[in-house]
Amino acid sequence: MAQNIHNDVTPTATSPAQPLVIGGLITAVVAGAATAAVAAVGEFAGISLVVGGMPIPVLGFAVLTVVFSVVGLVLALVLARSVRRPRAVFVRTTVVLTVLSLVPDVLVDASAATRVLLMLAHVVAAAIVVPAIARRLSA
Repeated sequence: MAQNIHNDVTPTATSPAQPLVIGGLITAVVAGAATAAVAAVGEFAGISLVVGGMPIPVLGFAVLTVVFSVVGLVLALVLARSVRRPRAVFVRTTVVLTVLSLVPDVLVDASAATRVLLMLAHVVAAAIVVPAIARRLSA
């Protein structure tokens, strides 16, 4: 007497946001690794990571990138539920936020090379995170 064990298993419901969340978290980690690599290469090339008299550890680049990428992911989740065209709004908003994130880099007490390195890290993070999250939002 064969019994089908699959009859006792109920399918689990998945949230429509699940691909966005999982993809966004993976992207955040990838972007964190990329900005840490940018910082490490810059430091290896002789660019100081001292800002305002305090050194920024290479791992600090990764941690802050992941934190702010998760903030961007939360923004995407809110937009996905609240606006008609979340992809367009997300891209516009994150482009503006990326540009604004460069302002402190220009004004910070650091060498010119360090400022450029900081700006490069912001641009690298945005270039990875924004498209990856945007493509998971409805047009």
